[in-house]
Amino acid sequence: MSKRFIVDVPGVPPSPSPISNAVVSGNTCHISGQLAVYDDGYRAGTAKEEAARAFELVFLIGKEAGFDRTDLVYVDLAFTNLHRDIAEVNELYGELFNPRPARTIYEAAELPFGAKVKVQAIAMK
Repeated sequence: MSKRFIVDVPGVPPSPSPISNAVVSGNTCHISGQLAVYDDGYRAGTAKEEAARAFELVFLIGKEAGFDRTDLVYVDLAFTNLHRDIAEVNELYGELFNPRPARTIYEAAELPFGAKVKVQAIAMK
């Protein structure tokens, strides 16, 4: 099965890491982890603000790959402080999705740039 690598996405700052923003294989799109980054770099905010920006980037990448938010079937959320931040990110998740994709949540010891939340996803047609 052929693969399509999504690298340059309008509105998504280039990654400092040597990665693709997403890889499409067949009817599935694997979207790399996103943080609250902007053209001028990472911007700290509340967990909800950071997650909102990360989801915005996930949606832009998905759109560039030919998928939209309703195609998301799985979301992976990493937190640096799960107990402090889960409630406000759950609120955002409920606002963004209906029906809601499956997901995994976990606490990471550290995220790049000191971020509070990282979002990665899988979409399917």
